[in-house]
This record gives sequence, structure tokens and C-alpha cells, in this order.
Amino acid sequence: MAGLVVSGTQVSYIGQDCREIPEHLGRDCGHFAKRLDLSFNLLRSLEGLSAFRSLEELILDNNLLGNDLVLPGLPRLHTLTLNKNQITDLECLLDHLAEVTPALEYLSLLGNVACPNELVSLEKDEEDYKRYRCFVLHKLPNLKFLDARKVTRQEREEALLRGSFMKVVKPK
Repeated sequence: MAGLVVSGTQVSYIGQDCREIPEHLGRDCGHFAKRLDLSFNLLRSLEGLSAFRSLEELILDNNLLGNDLVLPGLPRLHTLTLNKNQITDLECLLDHLAEVTPALEYLSLLGNVACPNELVSLEKDEEDYKRYRCFVLHKLPNLKFLDARKVTRQEREEALLRGSFMKVVKPK
């Protein structure tokens, strides 16, 4: 299996141009993998991820995942990175994550339209990003890190008070 790297409970299948999670990956590695890196592929779907029930870390950077992203229930998952995908509907994603990843503490969405910062659009500024963080923390209050920054006590307090009003309007 060219491209597959296994080290203990870490499984990497990076840059293989796969459009879906290969069946053999779940069959051969799903029962022991705690960390799965599927970065730099062409994934549009996460079908097959249900074979990885013990995942604690899931890296899905640089794929083609969009608003139809569906994760299976991953009760142990504490780290999820979805940087540089095609996610635009933040609220839908956060509602889904709240439901299927109860242990999530680290989330990164940089490089998606749903994450308003200079990486995505020069029209976005620090205030847009602060509102985004506040809304995310309102929806996922157990996060300790969001994107590349630790969540501060002040951000938590702001999210409790104003988070529901900080919904980032989805671009048309």
C-alpha cells in the first residue's frame, strides 16, 4: 500500500489524490488508529471513517470537503483540523460537531470561507475573526484551542454573553 505510513497508533495517508477513504484503510487500521492524517487528498466525503471508532486526532487539511461534511460519532476525538477545505456554512458545521464530537478541544478551520480572516479574503479583518471565534466558542464551549490560538478566559466570557449574536453571515 504505497503512501500508507503507520507508526504505533498513528496512521497517515497523505497526498494520495484519493476522493474517498479507501476501504482497506479502515479494514486494516481502523481498529487501532488513534491519529489519522488524510491531508492533501481530494476527499469530498468521509464515508468509511466509521471504521475508525477510537480516533482522538483527525487531520483533514487541504481536501475538498464542503458543507455536506458528515462525521460519524467520534466520542474520543479531541483534535480536528479542517484547514483549507471548502466549508462555508459555519453554523451547520458547528452544530454537527457538537453532536458527534463531544470531547473536541482543538479545532482548526483556517483557509475556509467559514473562517473569516486574511487567509481567505483581504476584505476580512481582525474584528470579523473575533466575532467568528466568539460564535464558535458559543457553539463549542469546551474548546481549548481554536485555529492557531489558545482560547482565553476573556473569550469564553464573551462567548457566554454575546456568542449567540455573533453569527457570521454566510457569503452568497
